[in-house]
Amino acid sequence: MNTGYDLAIVGAGIIGLSHAYAAAKRGLKVAVFERTHTPLGASVRNFGQALIIGQSPGEMLQLAKQSRTIWGELATQAKFSVKKKGTLLFARTEAEENLLEAFCNGRAKEYDYRAELLSRAELAGLYDGRFVHHRAALHGLEDQQIYSREAIPSLVSYLDSFENVSFYFSTLVRDIDPDAGKLITTAGQFAAEHILVCSGHDYQTLLAEQISQLEPEVCRLQMLRVTPEQSFDLQHAVLTGLSCIHYNAFADLPEAQSVREQVQQHSPLLEKYGIHLLASPTPYGDIIIGDSHDYQQDPIPFNSEEVDQLLIELAQHTLNTKVKVKERWQGIYGSRGKEPISVLQAHPKVTAVLMRTGLGMSVGPALGERTIAALLNESRPAIAVGS
Repeated sequence: MNTGYDLAIVGAGIIGLSHAYAAAKRGLKVAVFERTHTPLGASVRNFGQALIIGQSPGEMLQLAKQSRTIWGELATQAKFSVKKKGTLLFARTEAEENLLEAFCNGRAKEYDYRAELLSRAELAGLYDGRFVHHRAALHGLEDQQIYSREAIPSLVSYLDSFENVSFYFSTLVRDIDPDAGKLITTAGQFAAEHILVCSGHDYQTLLAEQISQLEPEVCRLQMLRVTPEQSFDLQHAVLTGLSCIHYNAFADLPEAQSVREQVQQHSPLLEKYGIHLLASPTPYGDIIIGDSHDYQQDPIPFNSEEVDQLLIELAQHTLNTKVKVKERWQGIYGSRGKEPISVLQAHPKVTAVLMRTGLGMSVGPALGERTIAALLNESRPAIAVGS
């Protein structure tokens, strides 16, 4: 029996690592368990967009803003790069432009989203006028772009340098004895004062009965890494008005209905596959594009070429250049809860923290901070979403 840990964390994705960081800097002795030899799940397959502009008003927006500060700390300490030019969300139609104008004139001011609406004339001054075929763009000034494939391993290396943090990779946690605070793993048994389960979309290995009551699903999305035929050193994350009917900062505004109706009438395949364009620049001149949404109990392994082609066409029109595909893969994350995050108190010594939407990079660091503060009975309460 390996004893003496204050906190054991199951899962080394961004949610597990965020909790490990919050606990370690408070002096807790932390053990992190990951079944693979390096993180390979949602946290390295994603777009790396730490978005503020799309978050729901209220708690999710607050978490995203707080996470922005923590990402700055982590980037400096763990030595990974962060692009800080923000997001360009392009209005391609009059309906999309009207929606962005309504957002800027109302909700953005009310809830302190830091954003500005760029006219077509102002777009002419960006990237040598590449984007002037769009009507306007919402510039999310606080959004950040992280290259997850490098940032997550760098964060692991940084935390591993702490004397009070231990990592156990290639180690499956098979079971938990909550009364004893014990983990039964493929590397032996471990004990901790508290156990945090941050195992992403794995709803079967641990706490299966309790998690099943949340009626969890998995979202599978198709993603590609492409190289623009005309290189232009993109520094902003890119979205289009299609994102406005997916992200809760916009989706319930009255003007969103016109955008929704346009998609239904003119682009029914985009609605069928849940497609809205996200484009994320890497540090190497490539761009990660996606995404689609396929909700299942278990993710199917088969990608649709029709979906990939729709994504490529959207990217080429939005970026105003042909692209060459370098990689294709599936993203995957837990989804469709009543709330975007479920914090499940399975036992006085065991807590599960489950993302129910693909926003872990945007809110994970602050979520870790708040959960650990609550465990230690600090003045700031844990996030009050989910069940």
